[in-house]
Amino acid sequence: MNAAVWVVVGIAVLAAIIFFSQYNGLIRKKVAVDEAFAQIEVQLQRRNDLIPNLVETVKGYAAHESSTFEKVVQARAAATAAHGVAEVAAADGAITQALRGLLAVAENYPDLKASANFLSLQEELSTTENKVGFSRQYYNDSVRTLNTAIEVIPGRFFAGMAGATKRDFYEVPDAENRNAPQVKF
Repeated sequence: MNAAVWVVVGIAVLAAIIFFSQYNGLIRKKVAVDEAFAQIEVQLQRRNDLIPNLVETVKGYAAHESSTFEKVVQARAAATAAHGVAEVAAADGAITQALRGLLAVAENYPDLKASANFLSLQEELSTTENKVGFSRQYYNDSVRTLNTAIEVIPGRFFAGMAGATKRDFYEVPDAENRNAPQVKF
C-alpha cells in the first residue's frame, strides 16, 4: 500500500473517532438533563406527599382557616398534573406560595408549633425544600452544559444527528415564589 492510502485511512479513522466522541458526548449530556429533571420531579412529589399530612395537622388546630387549606390543595393538584419544565416550574412556584400561607397560619397557633407531629413535618418539609433546591441547581447546570455543547463547534455539527436540542432552564416565573418557604422551629 502506498502512503496516500494510509493517509486516507488515517483521516477516515480520525473522523470516525471524532464523530462518535461528539455524538456520544451529546447523548450523555441529554441523558444527564433528563435525569436531572426526573430528580426535580421526585423531590417535588416527595413534597406533594407531605402536604396532606401537614394540612391535616394544621387543620386540627386552625379549622377556620379554610381558604388557606383550599389554596394548598389546589396548588398541590396543579403540581401533580404539571408536565414539562415550564409547567412544573410554575406549579412549583404556586405550591411554594401556598405553603408560605399555611406556615404563616401555623405561626398564630403556639400549641400547633409545639406539636411533635407538626415539628416532624416541618423538619421533613425543610429537608425536602433543600433537596428541591439542589435538584434545580443540578438540572440548570446540566442544561447549561448541554446547551453550551450544542452551540459550540464541533457539537453544533453533531447536535441534529444526536437529536440534541437546547433545553429551557428551570425558572419559577414569579420572583416572589422562587425562594423556599421559611420553615421555622
